Amino acid sequence: MSQLREMIWADWIWFPEGHGWADLTDHDGKVFPKMQDLWATFPIALCFLVIRPIFERIVASPLASLLGVSDKPRICAPSNPTLETYYCSTSKHPTQSSMESLSKQTDCSVRQIQRWFRRRRNQDRPNKLKKFQEASWRFTFYLLAFFAGLAVLIDKPWFYDVKQVWEDFPKMPLLPSQYWYYVIELGFYISLLVSVASDIKRKDFKEQIVHHVATILLISFSWLVNYIRAGTLIMLVHDASDYLMESAKMFNYAGWRKTCNFIFTAFAAMFIVTRLIILPFWIIHTTLVYPLTLYTLFPGFYFFNGLMVVLQILHIFWAALILRMVVKFLPGNDIVEDERSDKEETESEDEEHDPEQRGKSKNGHMQNGHTPLNNNHRKRH
Repeated sequence: MSQLREMIWADWIWFPEGHGWADLTDHDGKVFPKMQDLWATFPIALCFLVIRPIFERIVASPLASLLGVSDKPRICAPSNPTLETYYCSTSKHPTQSSMESLSKQTDCSVRQIQRWFRRRRNQDRPNKLKKFQEASWRFTFYLLAFFAGLAVLIDKPWFYDVKQVWEDFPKMPLLPSQYWYYVIELGFYISLLVSVASDIKRKDFKEQIVHHVATILLISFSWLVNYIRAGTLIMLVHDASDYLMESAKMFNYAGWRKTCNFIFTAFAAMFIVTRLIILPFWIIHTTLVYPLTLYTLFPGFYFFNGLMVVLQILHIFWAALILRMVVKFLPGNDIVEDERSDKEETESEDEEHDPEQRGKSKNGHMQNGHTPLNNNHRKRH
């Protein structure tokens, strides 16, 4: 085990030639990051997990009421043990053959089975208040984190000249402000990773997991090998647009359409500038290309920049979604819809997907015992 430990923590893996862990030994009043410092992030993450429901109840819920966040009443699926068992243990989206089988078991028509599953799925979908509470929590943290990071970096020379993140590497002493900025950010992302199972699941759920894991690894690694200057810049760039996105969601749930669209446009512009311009062409260039002129390559270099590339690919993926949402409302369309959200199914969707029912409507046949007065005026969703 000792030989394995020595091999894993060998200087040549983590540092450029001529440098090593000895450079991070405290001396002459100068303090350097230590691995054991990262243990502090776990109680901080626990604090976030405890504070969050309190915040959502005491702050987010009254704010939702103030902004007029409300949900449409949902029709509950009637009690049916057979269908409930299938829903919970087999599938929430039964196939046509499964619905026919369930129809025989329950003496219900396929149409009634289809309607029951749609209503049952809607019951499990989070309401607007839940979405608003989550967005409020993240908005509050990202806003405070952005301005805290700005306060930490505004007087630092590498904030204006990115190349100075490598000046005297790895012997740059750790500042108290950098310590707290790091452990709080890392603690928050750990809490997000823990709570992701209970949070609202979106279409990019897997990408979110990859993002959280890559971010935690990136922050932890940059701490261990004293890439702290570059790390603080990366965290600031990420926080710069996230609070705008969360505030746009909040106004979206409240139905403030013009405000939502305006903030979302500002978010899209900020996202593109920070994630697709500043991050790749300034920061990643400084961590990936510029060091080639200073040091010989080492495994830690590839690991750090590999994580940066993973994050950048995710940013490109999300930028495509963001631009698609912006294009939808720029010509004057309705409120921005989150492309990642699972939308609630409406009463008319079954008819639109049911060929038999759709054919009846087109031919003017009876619906619920009455002939449609004007089939061209049917409500569409």
